Amino acid sequence: MADWVWIVIAVVALIAIIGVIAGVTAHRRAQQTHTANNAHTVHNVEQQEQREQKKQAQAPSQPSAQPQSNAHPHQPASSPKPAQSAPSAPSPSSAQQSATQQLAAPEKSASRLVRLRSRLAHSRNPFGATLLRILSRDTLSEEDWEDVEDTLLMADVGADASEHIVSQLRSDSRVTGQHDPQQIRALLRDQLLDAIGRDTDRQLEALKPSAQGKLSVIMMVGVNGTGKTTTAGKLGRLFVAEGKKVVMAAADTFRAAAAEQLETWAHQSSITVVRADHDGADPASVAFDAAHQAKESGADVLIVDTAGRLQNKRNLMDQLGKIRRVIEKTTPVGEVLLVLDATTGQNGMEQARVFAQAIGITGIVLTKLDGSAKGGIVLSVQNALKVPVKLVGLGEGPDDLAVFDPATFVDGILGDRN
Repeated sequence: MADWVWIVIAVVALIAIIGVIAGVTAHRRAQQTHTANNAHTVHNVEQQEQREQKKQAQAPSQPSAQPQSNAHPHQPASSPKPAQSAPSAPSPSSAQQSATQQLAAPEKSASRLVRLRSRLAHSRNPFGATLLRILSRDTLSEEDWEDVEDTLLMADVGADASEHIVSQLRSDSRVTGQHDPQQIRALLRDQLLDAIGRDTDRQLEALKPSAQGKLSVIMMVGVNGTGKTTTAGKLGRLFVAEGKKVVMAAADTFRAAAAEQLETWAHQSSITVVRADHDGADPASVAFDAAHQAKESGADVLIVDTAGRLQNKRNLMDQLGKIRRVIEKTTPVGEVLLVLDATTGQNGMEQARVFAQAIGITGIVLTKLDGSAKGGIVLSVQNALKVPVKLVGLGEGPDDLAVFDPATFVDGILGDRN
């Protein structure tokens, strides 16, 4: 076959290939145009629906108008607005800001004490009622006095304190032959107040007049599970209620999400939190940075949340000592609060002794006191550690932490008769 024939065949084939390619390209362009037109149409429909919803929401005469919060979030800014429109509902972000503002106004200490008394009086604590019932009997035999002591022991008052209270009651001649429940209650109240320590100084160092104009540092210690981090957050909120500027240090760098938990509590009261950028960081370094930041910012209180892994007792105690030494390079540590779960009763005493031996404790915080049948732990832990209970937890709410008041506590467990 001649060469020119092959040339013609090649040209025809090339033209055919070009035609196929052009056809495919034109088909794809047509599909893209169709898709774009559909998207444009859908967008126009959505915009139209948005305008209709907004008009319905703004029309005061329409009873079926939809709330403003149902309007599409991407409503064009150029949409026409009536000259006099009904007030629009707050956006979700505004609602969140409003909720934060409400939480930023914590409850004062005085009203917290009122709730403490009420919750103790209505708790499952049979401590006071049982004692009053025994002491109101016509005559008190040796068996009755043993019942009194057993009741105190079951309430976790402790052996020494129970024996002392019974001895004082037995030696009080007014108890013998007394049948008036109110008189018996008054006598028992006096004995319990004396045992707890009615004149003991329980005021937090940061709230004393001598702390004005100074940075007060509080270390929170205790084993995991006692509510230590939660208590730290609530304590910060209590200080905010007293007009204090607070900074928190998330020095529990080993427990998962401990820093996030502290930040959640702090956010409710607009408190600054200093934390590490990764888990497992040196807690002493976090505490050091927090002390510097608190001092430079003119804060009144620095609350340091620490780890509580008692299974590594020696390492934990060494760590707490290091945190304290590092902080005191910048400013003194004025308070070390041990957080205990009141429902653990005497089981928590060994934990308390470990911390007391390792680091100087200035006060005790008892959590979950309102739901415990072992309110006597207030007496036993004070007698064992020789430091006062300063704060008590009342529940799960952000303001459910109160300064401990002996009279309120005793009246609560005996039943307020005033």
